[in-house]
Amino acid sequence: MKIKRILISALVILGFTSLSNVANANCGSLVIAEQNWASAELMANVDKVILEEGYGCEVELVPGATMPTFTSMNDKGTPDMNPEQWANAVYEPLKVAVKEKRIFVANGAPITGLGEGWWLTPGSIEKHPELKGMTALQILERPDLFPDKEDPSKGAFVGCPAGWGCQLANANLFVAYEMEKKGWKLIDPGSAAGLDGTISKASDSGKPWFGYYWNPTSMVGKYGLIPVEFGVEFAGRDNWDNCIMKPAGECANPKPTAWTKSEVNSLITKSFKEKAGKGPTKYVEKRTYPGEVMNGMLVYMADNQAKGSDAAIEFLVRYPDVWTKWVPSNVADKIRKGIGL
Repeated sequence: MKIKRILISALVILGFTSLSNVANANCGSLVIAEQNWASAELMANVDKVILEEGYGCEVELVPGATMPTFTSMNDKGTPDMNPEQWANAVYEPLKVAVKEKRIFVANGAPITGLGEGWWLTPGSIEKHPELKGMTALQILERPDLFPDKEDPSKGAFVGCPAGWGCQLANANLFVAYEMEKKGWKLIDPGSAAGLDGTISKASDSGKPWFGYYWNPTSMVGKYGLIPVEFGVEFAGRDNWDNCIMKPAGECANPKPTAWTKSEVNSLITKSFKEKAGKGPTKYVEKRTYPGEVMNGMLVYMADNQAKGSDAAIEFLVRYPDVWTKWVPSNVADKIRKGIGL
């Protein structure tokens, strides 16, 4: 069955099964961002299959990341869709873009059970039981419990790779909480794989780990990451949007704050609506992944080192009860036929 699915995936990618493209001329050529983390890869590739096989679109996937993708959509009108835009990273400019009708929030909640912030590995608490129940404020007083491998006199706090919106937030929170003064070092993991690698290495070795992550993800499920309460109230949207989410140096006095409530959107441009038409737009509006389903797929991707294209076929095969609710029955039939089900 696994070999069959891989072959099916290859056929879909090459377009050999896209007979529905000829049958449906109502949908034009679309460009969709395939961002550089697993859930975004999965969503982009599922969108590609459903839009091509079900609606006759021609879909090109292009590499993306949180900030560059939004900036390109806002300034240049391309790509036509971002399936997984973490909205807090672009809260103010997104409001303006929506008001001026350059960008549309086609789906305000494409995944359930979302959350982001600061986490501990279970091994951290096993090694240092006093960490159990500690808030971030309390943990920040104990950099000695998380020694940096290059400079053990400093505590290692693992942030986000460059280009991610959370990189800005963590850098400014590092300043707001005076973490350098308290003896901490902000670690740039370099990439999504690098960030995951810090967690897996720490978990497998039993060494303490403290840093940023989000949910739903395979890493949270696989390693049982423990969310940390900040111990302070959320300091308001003005502080978050106009300071915490600004590039380094643009806000001189960030206030300590809890992480803002997570919000993810599927964004489309005006050109998407014009080229794709009502059917594909309604599909995006209805497309919502249950958190437990997404986590299951992310674990599958991690365990099998599966690309988004292979995972998309696996999802469509494994969860017809989910995705068939997103499209009319005749479209679902086209998709099944297109992928050989």
